[in-house]
Amino acid sequence: MKLRTILKGNSVGSLLALWGIMFGVLGFVAIVYFYIYLPNVTNHGETIKVPDLSGLNMEEAEKRVHDFKLRIAVNDSSYSNEAKPLTILKQFPAANETVKADRTIYVSINRTTPPSLPMPDIADKSLINAEVVLKSSELKRGRLLYEPYPFRDLVKDVLYNGKPILPGTRIPKGSVIDLVVGDGGGAADFVVGSLVGDNLKTAMLKLEGWNLHLGKVEIPDGVDTTGVVPFVFKQFPLPGDSVRIGYPIDLWIAPKGYKEPEAEDEETNN
Repeated sequence: MKLRTILKGNSVGSLLALWGIMFGVLGFVAIVYFYIYLPNVTNHGETIKVPDLSGLNMEEAEKRVHDFKLRIAVNDSSYSNEAKPLTILKQFPAANETVKADRTIYVSINRTTPPSLPMPDIADKSLINAEVVLKSSELKRGRLLYEPYPFRDLVKDVLYNGKPILPGTRIPKGSVIDLVVGDGGGAADFVVGSLVGDNLKTAMLKLEGWNLHLGKVEIPDGVDTTGVVPFVFKQFPLPGDSVRIGYPIDLWIAPKGYKEPEAEDEETNN
């Protein structure tokens, strides 16, 4: 039966044949569109593994994603003291995920300065509780300075840069906080040894071993300690004095061999 005859016919068979031709044409068009045209337009089947951008600055990252036929955009910023300023901390999609070409990778950049936060109230709390609060506030616990007190590991004072700090005072995130805590005993006398003649690092190790802590550090006027190892030439309390455990010891430092002018004058007069 010829095609023209089928199309002109009024029978049911002619109508079914016409529908079959129409569905066949539509099916052919659909196959061409979905399996040939559309894949070429959308890069269907062409996938790329996302490169690791962490630690790169934006110039390096842009070059890297361009080589992978990807794009990059800054999504937000945060702070980490373990990464260089203006480098990438996080990315989405993550490294090694599979994406299509021309996908945009969103990144988080490390700030140049840390954000500030209020100092939490951790005085008169247990040491364990204080450490948990510091960690949750993204602050670091520094030295533990023990002082005579009946309740062991109770935080008596909170220090920032060696000075007491009040709750609510804003400080940079990641700051180091020293804690003065009770040693669990009453007042106790301790005879101070001599630190004179020790370099500063050795003196600090001795203080730690004696359960004492470093107080003020003084440098004489006109004395330059830049680039040299400083040595202790005077201390207070003096060697042989009795102090309580946890007491601060003040040190005077200078280059090795330094003598105070008064001492030199006395030797000259003698």
